[in-house]
Amino acid sequence: MLVKPWNKLPSKMQVCAVRPYWESLRRKNVSLFFKRIFDIVMSALILIVLSPCFLIIAIAIKVDSSGPVFYRQVRVTQYGKEFQIHKFRSMYDSADKDESLVTIRDDSRVTKVGRFIRKYKFDEFPQLIDVLHGELSFVGTRPEVPKYVNQYTPEMLATLLLPAGITSEASIQYKNESELIANDNDVDKIYLETVLPIKMMLNLEELKKENFFHDIKVMFITVFSVFII
Repeated sequence: MLVKPWNKLPSKMQVCAVRPYWESLRRKNVSLFFKRIFDIVMSALILIVLSPCFLIIAIAIKVDSSGPVFYRQVRVTQYGKEFQIHKFRSMYDSADKDESLVTIRDDSRVTKVGRFIRKYKFDEFPQLIDVLHGELSFVGTRPEVPKYVNQYTPEMLATLLLPAGITSEASIQYKNESELIANDNDVDKIYLETVLPIKMMLNLEELKKENFFHDIKVMFITVFSVFII
C-alpha cells in the first residue's frame, strides 16, 4: 500500500495534477503501513466470523438461479493495476455482457435473491477476499472498470495512488446511485458526464484527508447508512 517514489509511478500518473496528492501521501507512508496491517487483520477476522452467513447466501444464490456464486469483473486499483473483483452474483449469469455496466433501479437483470443482498450490500462482502489479497482496502475510491478509468482526467488519476476501497464518502452519498440514473435512456453517458465527475471530486477531497481515524469514521457511517437509515 505504500506510495511509490515519483519516478516509479506509471508514466501516465507522473503529471502535475497528481503531484500534490502524491507529496501529501508520501508523508503518510507510516500511517499507510498500519492501514494495511489493519486491513489484513480485520478482513481475515470478518471472513472467519461471517463464513456461515456466506454459505447461506451462496446456497440461496444457487437455488434462485443458475450460474456461479461469485460475480467476477475486471476492475482497476492502485497504479492502474487490473484485478477481478469478488462479489456475490446478484444478476442472471452473463447479464452484463451485452448491456450497460451500470445497474439501474428495478433492473430486470437482478435476481430475486440479488435484490435482497444488494439492498443490504451483502453482495459486497466477498470483497473482503480482495482486501486480504491487497487489491482493495476497507476505505478508498471504489474500483471502476477500465472503460471508465480510461475517461479519467489527469487529476482523477491521483485516486490510483492508493488501493481502491470497499467504501468511501462518495459511496455513502451515492448509495442509491441506481435510482438517480434509472430514468435516463443512455445510462453510460449520464454516469460518465454527471455521476462520475461528482464522485471523483469527493474521492479527491477524501484523498487529502487520508488518515486512520478518518477511515474508521467512514466505516462506521457506512454501516449506519446501510442498516439503520
